[in-house]
Amino acid sequence: MPRAAPPGVLLPLLGLAVAAAAADCPSSTWVQFQDSCYIFLQEAIKVESIEDVRNQCTDHGADMISIHNEEENAFILDTLQKQWKGPDDILLGMFFDTDDDSFKWFDKSNMTFVKWSDQEDGKDLVDTCAFLHTKTGDWTKGNCEVSSVEGTLCKAANNHILISALVIASTVILTVLGAVVWFLFKRSLDSGFTTVFSAAPQSPYNDDCVLVVAEENEYDVQFD
Repeated sequence: MPRAAPPGVLLPLLGLAVAAAAADCPSSTWVQFQDSCYIFLQEAIKVESIEDVRNQCTDHGADMISIHNEEENAFILDTLQKQWKGPDDILLGMFFDTDDDSFKWFDKSNMTFVKWSDQEDGKDLVDTCAFLHTKTGDWTKGNCEVSSVEGTLCKAANNHILISALVIASTVILTVLGAVVWFLFKRSLDSGFTTVFSAAPQSPYNDDCVLVVAEENEYDVQFD
């Protein structure tokens, strides 16, 4: 029995699922490096706290930038200089945790790499943020209470994009399987009705019974 093919209207959905799975970043305005996507929001905004800057990123499904090795640091510098034309200093997604007396990333990733300049720390690091100097690649410490920023650098792991693609693909596959099951079910029903109605009606008597009945009727007529 030939297999039922998925309806033609579902084929574009399959193509959409494949395209979604192949996509690395949400759009061409993002740039991919290793397993993350980056975007520089080239919009000057006034801020009251660093959370205002962070909200710029979270509104795009990302967080403020975190950097974990020299290669990533160099990639960001190169992209800022060649493609994004960013300002001299970019706020990093870092804050000073007074409970642990250490710097941490907002995106909760581990602090595996630092590139501080030869700047001496002050005695009080409360409300201290980190800045990336785009000319040298060094990090510097500064007050988080900035009044404005000339742009926000955001980063998102592309895991959520892969998950979205898998959800789309799963939905399409389930739709196709449902269509195939329905097609087979309908064909089974149609085949069953055809068998019932196409069969010739059968007499409850076989040929021998009919002959005996006929002879009995003839015998009764003679005696009448």
